[in-house]
Amino acid sequence: MNRFRYGAPLLLLPLLLTGCSDGGAAGDAQGKGSPVSGAPGTKAPASPGTPASASSSASTPPLLDADPARLPKTRSTALAFIGKVIADPDSFGPGVVKRSPYESGPDAWPVLGADCVWEQRKPAGSVLATLTRSFEVPAAKGKGPVRLAAVVTVHRTREDARWEMAESLEETMRCPTQQLREGELIGSMISGALLQGESTQENSEDALTEFGQFQSAELGGPHHYAWQQAQTLQFTVAVTGKGAKGRTEKEIDSLATEALATMLVRLESAVEKQS
Repeated sequence: MNRFRYGAPLLLLPLLLTGCSDGGAAGDAQGKGSPVSGAPGTKAPASPGTPASASSSASTPPLLDADPARLPKTRSTALAFIGKVIADPDSFGPGVVKRSPYESGPDAWPVLGADCVWEQRKPAGSVLATLTRSFEVPAAKGKGPVRLAAVVTVHRTREDARWEMAESLEETMRCPTQQLREGELIGSMISGALLQGESTQENSEDALTEFGQFQSAELGGPHHYAWQQAQTLQFTVAVTGKGAKGRTEKEIDSLATEALATMLVRLESAVEKQS
């Protein structure tokens, strides 16, 4: 039985969440989830401030009984794998369309700098392939557009994927306000992690969530911001939702949850041993 298809969609409960507030600005999260905090291709060293998720899940057995032959080992096979897993407009539900540009370039890897501004660099050495897709719920009467993004990253090893998760959580603690591009900020964030088996979290080996406020020169704000990321084996999947005028928190959260659950279902189907 497919544990994702028949289980509840992934939406982390606020049991283990820690708040980071700085006065209420907020923004885009295509840059969430970089496993590097220094130069491109380098791994950030372990430190007392590193979140526990990278080390505490090291001894946990993999969630999926994967067929080794179905796990990507080259860039080309990783890109083909991403194509099977990454969300499309229907993954979010009705009313979602592609944005332009729809897909990121193959060599685009977002990194959060020391100044808490996201920038694009070459992918880290641990990354076989990564892809971001952008979506939108178009504006309607009395409602602004909802901006959405989905990301799938294939790392060389399970350990590399766990490092990405740990770094993602650390980034929020390090930078309570973050800027992806000029005129777009996120802030007042609440974030946390649930490992496999914690608080009924059985959809992935490690799961992160982040809620906060989004503000932009184009769409105003503050509006609701949601980000969810999950790791299984050497893979991470993530979804971002940015609100707008007239859009509810529940609407944004539901869109992100639905797309993430869909990608986890596809991931399981792509790697599990065939009976």
